[in-house]
Amino acid sequence: MAPPRKRALPKPLPEGFILTDSEKKKWRLGRIIGQGGCGLIYLASHDVDRPVAADTDFVIKLEYQENGPLFSELKFYQRAAKPESMEKWKRSRKLVFLGIPTYWGSGLAEYNELRYRFMAMDRLGTDLQKVCEHNGGRLKTATVLQLGRGLVDVLEYIHENEYVHADIKAANLMLGCRDPEQVYLADYGLSYRYCPDGVHKEYKENPKKGHNGTIEYTSLDAHKGLAPSRRGDLQILGFCLLHWLCGSLPWDKVLKNPTQVQEAKARSVVTSMYYSQGMCPYLSSYNLYSSFAQVHKSRWVIIWVSKTCTELKWSPALIMSMY
Repeated sequence: MAPPRKRALPKPLPEGFILTDSEKKKWRLGRIIGQGGCGLIYLASHDVDRPVAADTDFVIKLEYQENGPLFSELKFYQRAAKPESMEKWKRSRKLVFLGIPTYWGSGLAEYNELRYRFMAMDRLGTDLQKVCEHNGGRLKTATVLQLGRGLVDVLEYIHENEYVHADIKAANLMLGCRDPEQVYLADYGLSYRYCPDGVHKEYKENPKKGHNGTIEYTSLDAHKGLAPSRRGDLQILGFCLLHWLCGSLPWDKVLKNPTQVQEAKARSVVTSMYYSQGMCPYLSSYNLYSSFAQVHKSRWVIIWVSKTCTELKWSPALIMSMY
């Protein structure tokens, strides 16, 4: 499969440029603080009469208008992650925190005959990938379990709102800017509406689309070319948790061969079923669905996390020795 074509980064807008979103709110751009695959991230502020402060709470994500990822992310927030909807869901679950960044507005802009799309978001801190690297590639068991609990809440929310994330990984998990104890699942550029208007996408394998995603964590469904699914999200999460616990994955040595990676993952899932009474149960997460389209049962995962934390006392080294 050919690698995806890389899009060029947009030509930067000048610092101090004023943007007007679709709700007529104005935003002033500060300095560029980051970039993604095809977009730039600016500090931003509502106060258009003063330079943007270094400690502002907002950022602007900017891409060329014709690019797809920011458009997809924007549609996710507009359909599924409005602040009032998330607050209502948190109250219904008696949650204090839900790790989805807040969307504040979006719009189009033109500069030097170039057209841009932008989205205003909460400013976040560093990503979990840098934290993992600082800790030699591994995280403490208690930290991983805490991350698992929070991410299950996020996935349950977005799944109930007809979307899957499809690209869970440490680089897409961001610490809070003000409170680094809060972790957010960010970057919904690859999010997928798996159940538009209540109709689930059909189970249809497509080898031409096989192995899509970040190869280390690609779900078994994605290896087969299936559309992203809730089952796939939970399996990706399981592979991430295993990586953070162990510092490596059983298929690290064959990452250049997607078919061998797929085979190694299939073996790991079968093995995890056998050992799930005494091992990390996340690798059995695909069992939360008896079929591609079955209803979410992520509460089971939370129960399993608690058991793992208090009862199972398994060793990451032992898991790695199983492969």
